Amino acid sequence: MFKNVFGSGFVVRTAHVVLTWVITLILFLQDTELRRQEETGQLVQPVLFVLLVLVSVLLYFAVSLMDPGFILSEDALQFPLGVTEEQQDMIQPSSKSLRRRRCGHCLLQQPMRSKHCQTCQHCVRRYDHHCPWIENCVGEKNHRWFVLYLLVELLVLLWGLHIACTGFNPTTSWRPWLHSNGLLLAVVVVVALLSLVVLLLLGSHLYLISLNTTTWEFMSRHRISYLRHCGADENPFDRGPAHNLWGFFCVWGTVVWEQVYFREGSNQV
Repeated sequence: MFKNVFGSGFVVRTAHVVLTWVITLILFLQDTELRRQEETGQLVQPVLFVLLVLVSVLLYFAVSLMDPGFILSEDALQFPLGVTEEQQDMIQPSSKSLRRRRCGHCLLQQPMRSKHCQTCQHCVRRYDHHCPWIENCVGEKNHRWFVLYLLVELLVLLWGLHIACTGFNPTTSWRPWLHSNGLLLAVVVVVALLSLVVLLLLGSHLYLISLNTTTWEFMSRHRISYLRHCGADENPFDRGPAHNLWGFFCVWGTVVWEQVYFREGSNQV
C-alpha cells in the first residue's frame, strides 16, 4: 500500500513536517490567545488545535505514501464485464476511440482514464495529476484522501491565521511594532499564502469532481483519445453533480470506466 518513506520525496515530506510544527510552536510561544488559554488552564482549544494539526500531518503522509492506483500488471486488464471484444473492434475512426492503448514507457495496456506518470514511472488509474508537494501522483486510490487532506489543512491554516492575529502587540510607532511582532507577521504572511493556495486547490478539485472529470482530462482533453471527439461541453462520465460527488466520496472500489462510457456516452457502439 505504501511506498518507501525514504524515497525521492523524503526532503519534501520532512520540510512539510518541520514547517508545520515550527509554525505551531511559534503560535504557542508568542503572546497569542492559544498561549494565554494554556497559561490559564483552558486547554480545550490548545488540545483541539494540536490534534487537528496532527490529523493534517497524518493525512499528508497517508496521501503522500499511498499507492495512487499504480498499474503493475496486465492480469486484471482484460476486457471489462459488459464490454465485449466485438464492441472494441467496432470502433470507427471518427467515433470516440475506446481501444485500449499500450503505454510507450512501461508497455502495459492502459484502462480508460489512466496515464503514465513520468515522475513516478508508473501508469496510474484515473490519473488526476502528479503533486510535487506530496511527491506522489493523485489517482483513483488516493484522490478522495487528497481532497480530505486539503480540507483539514485549510481548517488548520485558517485557525492558525486567526490565532496568529490575536498575538499582535500594539505600539506607538512602526519600528517597535515590527521588532515586537516581526515573527508573528512572518507567520501570518506564510499562513495566508498557504491558505490561499489550498483554498484554490480545494475549490478546483471539488468543481472538477462535481463534473466527474480530472485535472489531466480538463487540461488535455484535446489530446485524449476518448475525449477529443466529444463536444466542448460534453463529458461521457458526467452523471450530474450530486451523483458525481456521491460516487467520488461514497462509492469505494475500482470503477470500470469503459462500462460508464458505453452506457452513457453519446456515440455508443
